[in-house]
Amino acid sequence: MADVRLNHVIDGSGPNVLLLHPVGLDVTFLKPLADCLSDRYTVMRADMRGHGGTPTHRPATLDDLVDDIHGLIAERAFAPATVVGMSFGGMLAQSLAVAYPHDVSALVLSTTAATFTPETRAVMEERAVTAEKGGMEAVLQDTLQRWFTPSFLGEPIVERVRDRLLADDVAGWAQTWRAIATLDVAPRLDAIEVPTLCIAGSEDKATPPTSVRAIAERIPGAEYVEVAGAPHMLFLERPGEMARLAREFLDRTIGK
Repeated sequence: MADVRLNHVIDGSGPNVLLLHPVGLDVTFLKPLADCLSDRYTVMRADMRGHGGTPTHRPATLDDLVDDIHGLIAERAFAPATVVGMSFGGMLAQSLAVAYPHDVSALVLSTTAATFTPETRAVMEERAVTAEKGGMEAVLQDTLQRWFTPSFLGEPIVERVRDRLLADDVAGWAQTWRAIATLDVAPRLDAIEVPTLCIAGSEDKATPPTSVRAIAERIPGAEYVEVAGAPHMLFLERPGEMARLAREFLDRTIGK
């Protein structure tokens, strides 16, 4: 069970929705999406271990991170919830639905993956080591270029992301990438029985549309949407489209 209490924020009222952030970010980046949903839903957003207001504590496995979320849901009596996960958050959302199915009423999985090739896992270890040796500055430019389209890099939200990454705890960053590198939930996705929406960005360099489509093909009845021109951080670069897709899905599943 969880041995870390996750920093979290709750807004609104109605059916439960849990928002999970990408690696390196925190609950503040989820606020615009929460604001678009909280008029009709109870929206909780949480900082994962080693992010934002939640301490790194000790080296954590992917199972530890999933247990953290389950512990928060139990603490707040928040089950079942629609879990909306972006990137790393989507990986945790899938894993939660498999490990603790009673916690989850539906899934929205954006720009994420369910497994990786050995080559990709090795790259993730390199990201951890690079930060440990050179600090967050050493991984900053590669991360921003992987996350956003070139024409968007000068936008204010990217500056906020830059500041957040530079302030991140290196140990938290490294342990999270090592946990992500172990992800292999794909063989168990057919056990997921809740409504699921999978969202891909056509320009996503980190988790390309093929990765997201593979998830949709494994989860029975899952829907797949590809947003043209959108990058990995679709929810930040195209927030209106992310909010619309999530809201429409929620309104016709748990909100009807």
